[in-house]
Amino acid sequence: MTSVNVPGLAPWRDSARTTGERVEALLAELTLEEKVAQLGSVWVQTDEPGSVAPLQDLFLATGGLEERLRYGLGHLTRVFGTAPVGPAEGAQRLRSLQRQVMAANRLGIPAIAHEECLTGFATYGATAYPTPLAWAATFDPGLVERMAGAIGRDLRAVGVHQGLSPVLDVVRDYRWGRVEETLGEDPYLVGQLGAAYVRGLEQAGIIATLKHFAGYASSRAARNHAPVSIGPRELADVVLPPFETAMHEGGARSVMNSYTDLDGVPVGASADLLRRLLREEWGFGGTVVADYWAVPFLASMHGVAEDDAGAGALAILAGIDVELPETVGYGAHLVAHVRAGRVDEAVVDESVRRVLRQKIELGLLDGGPLVPDDADGVDLDGPRNRELAATVAERSLVLLSNDGVLPVDPGARLTIAVVGPCADDPRALLGCYAFPNHVLDRYPEHGMGLPIASIREGLVAEFPAADVRYELGADVSGGDGSGIEAAAALAAGADLALVFVGDRAGLFGAGTSGEGCDAADLRLPGLQPDLVEAVLATGTPTVLVVVSGRPYALGAVKDRVAAAIQAFFPGVEGGAAVAGVLSGRVNPSGRLPVQIPDSPAINPSTYLQAPLGRRADGITVLDPTPAFAFGHGLSYSAVEYTAITTDRQDVPTDGEVEIGVTIRNAGGRPAEEVVQLYASDPVAQVARPAVQLIGFARAALEPGESRTVTFAVPADAFSYTGIDLRRIVEPGTITLAAGPSAADPPLRAVIRLTGETVALGSARRLTTHVRET
Repeated sequence: MTSVNVPGLAPWRDSARTTGERVEALLAELTLEEKVAQLGSVWVQTDEPGSVAPLQDLFLATGGLEERLRYGLGHLTRVFGTAPVGPAEGAQRLRSLQRQVMAANRLGIPAIAHEECLTGFATYGATAYPTPLAWAATFDPGLVERMAGAIGRDLRAVGVHQGLSPVLDVVRDYRWGRVEETLGEDPYLVGQLGAAYVRGLEQAGIIATLKHFAGYASSRAARNHAPVSIGPRELADVVLPPFETAMHEGGARSVMNSYTDLDGVPVGASADLLRRLLREEWGFGGTVVADYWAVPFLASMHGVAEDDAGAGALAILAGIDVELPETVGYGAHLVAHVRAGRVDEAVVDESVRRVLRQKIELGLLDGGPLVPDDADGVDLDGPRNRELAATVAERSLVLLSNDGVLPVDPGARLTIAVVGPCADDPRALLGCYAFPNHVLDRYPEHGMGLPIASIREGLVAEFPAADVRYELGADVSGGDGSGIEAAAALAAGADLALVFVGDRAGLFGAGTSGEGCDAADLRLPGLQPDLVEAVLATGTPTVLVVVSGRPYALGAVKDRVAAAIQAFFPGVEGGAAVAGVLSGRVNPSGRLPVQIPDSPAINPSTYLQAPLGRRADGITVLDPTPAFAFGHGLSYSAVEYTAITTDRQDVPTDGEVEIGVTIRNAGGRPAEEVVQLYASDPVAQVARPAVQLIGFARAALEPGESRTVTFAVPADAFSYTGIDLRRIVEPGTITLAAGPSAADPPLRAVIRLTGETVALGSARRLTTHVRET
């Protein structure tokens, strides 16, 4: 198509031209200082700094805003997300800042505004959705995509352009504080749900940012910001695939680097990861943005640069396009490097092209309003958001065990003892990046910022005929056990005891889960184990509900409770969702995206263990077998796995096999089953996981109904990184297994991969497609 130029209009503002033409025209017009300014950011703090980013107070800018904007600006950092700013005030602030940005630079180029959106738009009064670990428990990509679309529309409605989400770190140690932010421990599940989230955000016009690339969750001893020592095979087969999937099948346009170092090389200084792998091998054309302060950290924490100026040179040469959240190592330092010949201006040009392309794609140079005219009246917590939040919460709840005590008849005249620190605290329902926990802890006068009913309130509404009585018992953390006796007495006089234990999310030590809140072991925090034991000692039937950001060891109580439920921070509608599962109004359908450990001291790592990493009687007395396996979850209806079929037994190493799994609802009420397909490669060049997820699907079943779920599995799903570090599919036997969890799936079939060994490139097939009959 031939472009038609508009007379008198600067070519970069002419929407009739191609994006490439506009980018090159604008790039040619920019001075070196103006180019470098497009790679920087400004964080305008209107209040005393808080701990929403690591070591934030060390790097705050000191210059006046006009001087910082003199040559232009790449990004505006968290205009909505740092203090209690409602939609109207936030929109007005963003309009004002964008006007200042455009007025201060010669060509009037606006900035990209970015915000956090890990559990929804992280701002005052916006819906706080369940935490990502809860999304993962739904095993429902379609639902995650719809939720992300709603989040994206809210961001776009107030003038935000980029969201710093999703987190695609694969869990390697449950003690890590940020487990709640992840999508679990399986790279296939993380990749599929991550790609779904990206699609929802991108289709709403928001640039999705994959983080933290790469290896962040693999740190030594599960410490935040700690070094990572893993081999190239674990990196290639476990850590990297979710990023590859979210880029190629989700369409993500941005990546954020990891703070960590990999075998001594900080990711922020790794051209091997950020240029060779990401750009040359995977063909990524979007922007790489620095995690907050990651550029100066190259000097202050990693010691690979002498000072901030040296850190800036390392980062741009490695492939970081935009420095966030403030310009510390770039700006004047980077201009000086170019002038001195230490950094080629062509390297700067590459990054500037990518930033300008995104500004043009976002419509920032088209002359329209940068913040929508109706942004002041946007409802960020409307009924559609609430309905979505409720659906995600309900589908995320995992029924771990049940001796028949659940569901409880909502019309029964019972005395119900409600005990525990997570029962009557709405903040216990939210993750560390939900605004009430992320920011409002510093502003107690603002309360929660939006209505959130606690679980206790949900129970009172759910069981109107019951006498619901409450005792705290003990706090989430701390050593005050003075309330345990009263809680036990309440339970002793009740027909049923509901015990709600778990976490309180926070940042950098302000909680028991969240960024910087790493755990020494996997016992329930504080005196909560004593509280559970005191209630169990009464003999009253006890239902244990764990409301947490990580899995905690339940081996000591799993056979003594009448039932157990795992709720990974279920969000603003979580109280009603938990009550609904207890009453049976909601038939639980969540499945574990992480294992539940048996022992607090023997961390089972993850289910992705080669045979050598599993139980080994006669070799060691330590047993890593979990209390509840990956993928586990019960419902109030019995679903049977009746048959597995394959459309062929011999499958070419570059081919595909269709695998049918038939299930039947043998119970008396409708159910949703999460059908899981696993593969095992018993003989390979290197030690392979004993079982690994290669496909999953939710299937709705009426009582007595049978259904066949067909998985179209590419041979690429059986690939791995071989002895020479190439990804290969090699001939040999593959065992397939289908069932409700990774623990001894009931259906098995065997296929043979035939032909030559195939070496796979970046075009490999990443998804097992599913259909139901």
